[in-house]
Amino acid sequence: MRILLAEDDDLLGSGLKAGLGQHGFAVDWVRDGVAAERELLTGNYEALVLDLGLPRQDGMDVLRAARQGGNRTPVLVLTARDAVPSRIEGLDAGADDYLVKPVDLGELAARLRALVRRAHGVPQTRLALGAVTLDPAARQVWRGDELVELSLREFDLLHVFVLNADRVLSREQLEQHLYKWGSEVSSNAVEVHIHNLRRKLGAELIETVRGVGYIARRPAA
Repeated sequence: MRILLAEDDDLLGSGLKAGLGQHGFAVDWVRDGVAAERELLTGNYEALVLDLGLPRQDGMDVLRAARQGGNRTPVLVLTARDAVPSRIEGLDAGADDYLVKPVDLGELAARLRALVRRAHGVPQTRLALGAVTLDPAARQVWRGDELVELSLREFDLLHVFVLNADRVLSREQLEQHLYKWGSEVSSNAVEVHIHNLRRKLGAELIETVRGVGYIARRPAA
C-alpha cells in the first residue's frame, strides 16, 4: 500500500518511513509543502501523512489546495500543533484524521488502514473477495478455511485488487500502488506476482483484460 509522507524533520521522517515500511506500507517521503502538493497531483497514493509545519508551503495550505482541487486522497495530519482550535481547523480544512506527535507507530498504521478502508467503502477489518479473505492488520490470507502463505509483494498486490474489486487496473497502476520511488521493478514483476496469486488462490481470482490490464471481480449475488 503506497502512501505519501510529508515531514521536514529528518530523524522523524526516516523513523516513520522505516516503521511504516515494517507495517507493509511503501512510503514516498517529501520534506516540504511544495513537493507534497506536486506529488499529490502526480502520484497514486492510498493516503497522505501530513505535517503542518512544513517549509516553503504550510501543510494546512497543502491540504486546502488538495481539497479545493478535488483531490480525495485520505489525509492524516501528524503535527505538534496540539491545541483544540488547530485540530478543528485541520479537520474543517479536509483532513480525515488528526494525530499529535509523538505518535505510536502501531496506532498510526492502524489509523491509515482504517482511512483506506473507508475511502474504498469497506467498513470491515477483514476483506473478502469470494472464497478469499484478507486481514490487512495481521497480513494473513485464507482461501476458505485454509491459511495461504503469500510473499510481501503478493499480499500487497492482492490487497490492491480486493480494495479495487470490479475495477480494471493497468500494469502501470499496479506498479504505482506497489512500489515506492527508486524501487527497481522488472518488466514482468506484476505478471509474475499475478501468476503466483492465481496458483495459490485460484485461477479465476484475477482476470486478464487484453490490452488494458487486470480485474478481480466480486462473485455475482
